[in-house]
Amino acid sequence: MTINVGPAAPIQGSSSRRRLTLGYDPWLLVLIAALVTFGLVMVYSASWDVSWRLYKDPNAIFRLQVIHLGIGLVAMTVTAWLPIDWLRRFALLLILITIGTLLAVLVVNVGVEHRRAFLGGSIQPSEMAKLALIIYLAVWMESKGERLADMGYGFWPLIMIIGVIGGLILLQPDLSAVLTLGLVALMMFYLAGARIWQVAVMAFGGGTCAFLLVRLTQTGHERWKQYVGGLVDLEQASYHVQQSLQAFYSGGLLGRGLGASRGKFGLLPAPHTDSIYAVVGEELGLIGAMFALLLFSLFLWRGFKVAINSPHRMEILLASGITSWIGMEAMINMAVLLGLIPFAGNALPFISYGGSNLVTTLTGVGLLLNISRRTPEALDLRGSVATLGFGRRHGRRRVSRLGGHRRTQQEG
Repeated sequence: MTINVGPAAPIQGSSSRRRLTLGYDPWLLVLIAALVTFGLVMVYSASWDVSWRLYKDPNAIFRLQVIHLGIGLVAMTVTAWLPIDWLRRFALLLILITIGTLLAVLVVNVGVEHRRAFLGGSIQPSEMAKLALIIYLAVWMESKGERLADMGYGFWPLIMIIGVIGGLILLQPDLSAVLTLGLVALMMFYLAGARIWQVAVMAFGGGTCAFLLVRLTQTGHERWKQYVGGLVDLEQASYHVQQSLQAFYSGGLLGRGLGASRGKFGLLPAPHTDSIYAVVGEELGLIGAMFALLLFSLFLWRGFKVAINSPHRMEILLASGITSWIGMEAMINMAVLLGLIPFAGNALPFISYGGSNLVTTLTGVGLLLNISRRTPEALDLRGSVATLGFGRRHGRRRVSRLGGHRRTQQEG
């Protein structure tokens, strides 16, 4: 299968059409607004009891989420407007800062069981590391060009990059974040032009490491045991999964009604964060749960559409990485609460309460909007400018360089 970005038509027509053409992807904007609004409603509904018990104020957690949203929207606006070429200049500095913060959180929280956050959980470097690694890999893979598939020039350095970032996150420990990073990096490596056998080796190596972690760590072993047991007998599943499934079951087709969840009153662990999708299922029923799934599915569609339509190799990799990361986080969260995969502590993007996750996600979405934006110069270019191919005739290259006609124009 080959998807070509065909000739870009010159700007013609009325000024209203010109404004529409030069703007961001309208569908993506609508989907982001819908997800953020839906998230605010569900955070308030799921958190007021917890907020009262923690702060003696039913609105405290909701107000914090509104503040997080404001910061995230500012970050999204900045990343949506700044020239995307700036990422090439600051990608190395960004990944070095990321490594520094991952080391700092381990040092600051020495002696603590879970060393994941600063300021009592307000700032989680692992959330920021996901976006930072995607940005760095997009720039780094583009710089390698055709030599990315060379073992000493691309393959082993990539293993080292993932190993350093993933190892620091694993020490926190945060198994789900490492899994997400590994899968997104693998997908980007394939799109950038890796050989199939290299992707297979990385997948096998990652799977082996995951198996060893499950067998050798107490947390991993316990979660796997509960998952396998829950497939045979629901009573052997983890308490979290049992309560989540009970919430979905009690919600039925139409739900108990917004705000009427019973599980959030102490039965359902972390109802406003990790378990918020179960609250959606209980209050809004199967219809509400499917609506949330539909929003994320449409987000994946538009995100990959932006990637396919981009004229530059780095932008294609960046848009694909951001879209995969957000979609993967959502699917893992939903699948865990339904008992379909072993338990992982992923937040539900845009919807779960949490400052680091929401701000980082909106920052990434700003970059996605930036890539979707078309300038008059880009729209005026003629000729096929990029190809995303999966056919045999493309060899090992999934994301091509600029098309021949475009190169002729530039050279002339």
